[in-house]
Amino acid sequence: MILNRQLTLSRWKFVILGLLIMLMIGTVYSYSVFRVAIEVVFNVNTAISGYPYMVALASYAIFMLITGKFIQQVHPKILLLGGGLLVALGWIFSSFTYNILLFTITYGVLSGAGVGVMYGVPMAVVAKWFPDKKGLAVGCVIVGFGLSPLITAPLASQLIQLFGVMQAFLVLGVSFILLLPILVFPIRFPNHEEIINFQPKVNINTISLDLDTKAMMSQNSFKGLYFNFILGTMIGLTLIGLTANIGTQYVGMEVVHISQWMAIFAMFNGGGRPLFGWISDRLSIASAMMISFSLIASAALLMLFFGENNPLIFSMSFIIFWFNLGGWLAIAPTATMKLYGLKNYSQNYGVIFTAYGVGAILGVLTSGSILSVFNQIQLIFWYVLAVCVIGIVSTIFFFQKQ
Repeated sequence: MILNRQLTLSRWKFVILGLLIMLMIGTVYSYSVFRVAIEVVFNVNTAISGYPYMVALASYAIFMLITGKFIQQVHPKILLLGGGLLVALGWIFSSFTYNILLFTITYGVLSGAGVGVMYGVPMAVVAKWFPDKKGLAVGCVIVGFGLSPLITAPLASQLIQLFGVMQAFLVLGVSFILLLPILVFPIRFPNHEEIINFQPKVNINTISLDLDTKAMMSQNSFKGLYFNFILGTMIGLTLIGLTANIGTQYVGMEVVHISQWMAIFAMFNGGGRPLFGWISDRLSIASAMMISFSLIASAALLMLFFGENNPLIFSMSFIIFWFNLGGWLAIAPTATMKLYGLKNYSQNYGVIFTAYGVGAILGVLTSGSILSVFNQIQLIFWYVLAVCVIGIVSTIFFFQKQ
């Protein structure tokens, strides 16, 4: 009994370490803090200053897919340290760049690749340590990625004020090199004896197979999961990117007040991850998807009919929007584990995660086209509502047996 209690407590340290690692690499989402200063330093416009961020996200998704093939074969410490070195060098080299092209290579390609190498590792580790609570454990780890801007954005802002934007990258890169090994050193996969008492009871009705990537991609559930993850990402990244625009143009709020609310939105974005991980564990993947699409649709309706010049409705609705993007970043990995097993999880989730990149591109292009053609920002909520309806129909069609 005492030994079992000790194992129960000790395995939670991997969740805490994973969360802290995610908190560090989540700095990639704080790029907006650097963006204005980057425009001044390199004398570029807003569109061009967004290229490094877009390249970083693309590099992140590509290298996560590549690394997924090796997570089970290479010790997690090696991958975390290797990826961390790429992130740190990307930031350090960025501090010496003198044009936007070089900066895009160092910050976008190099640092983005490092984030992609690291991202899947803490999730794979805690999934092994928590065979009985995979969704909750993974959700708790990735909450660090969502909450990162709460800490790293103010820190980066202070560094920029104190040292300038280029020196801020140097300070962050050196700090990363110094701090990361401390967090990475204890990381490891469990042995069989350490998790034998935590194995869930097998239910013959819900048992999942250890499918390889080719077998996974032949499943109807894969098509549904991939498609719905694209839809969830389209909605989430579109609305997160337009939060300030909608707040000022449609609701009539001051930018300073929206900035204050965005800190709260980020907290709910982080909180959506463990909660939807828990829902996916306790209920079903289909239930988690239906709840998410229904919540988003409800918030979109609120904004359409009551949101204009109404800060209260705006704050309530955007809490739901941000919360649900966080939720999809827990639903997708939990579904991958539950439906296709743990054996090939890292490689399988690397494939699933490419839906995030597809959703990001489609969301930006679609919402941008709507705004360019019609110039009516409230039409975004009709677009969101339509995507939610498609998502609900897709969930019923692909997951009707769940």
